Amino acid sequence: MNETLARILAWAAGGALGGMFFGGLWWTVRKAVSSKRPALWFLGSLVLRMTIAVTGFYVSSGGHADRLLLCLLGCAMASLCVTRLTRPSGDEQVHARREAGHAPYAG
Repeated sequence: MNETLARILAWAAGGALGGMFFGGLWWTVRKAVSSKRPALWFLGSLVLRMTIAVTGFYVSSGGHADRLLLCLLGCAMASLCVTRLTRPSGDEQVHARREAGHAPYAG
């Protein structure tokens, strides 16, 4: 296989793995908040997401350090994309800041 193509595929695989990992984290937080056993959600999700991500990094890198770095770069870029896509709208952010300002004083 052409080395340039292998590097592009490693970067794309990292993006897909990062999207799965951070999208899964976002989904887990939303589900766990309303669950009676949130710790089980977080632990199960962590194990599943880490298993898929590490296995995917291992397979897509093929034992090459440069491909692994490109895979990690794709994952980091996916993290930024998922963060931007799952951010609340401007009105919700203002409302959340107002609520945060009214936290009870525990001192």
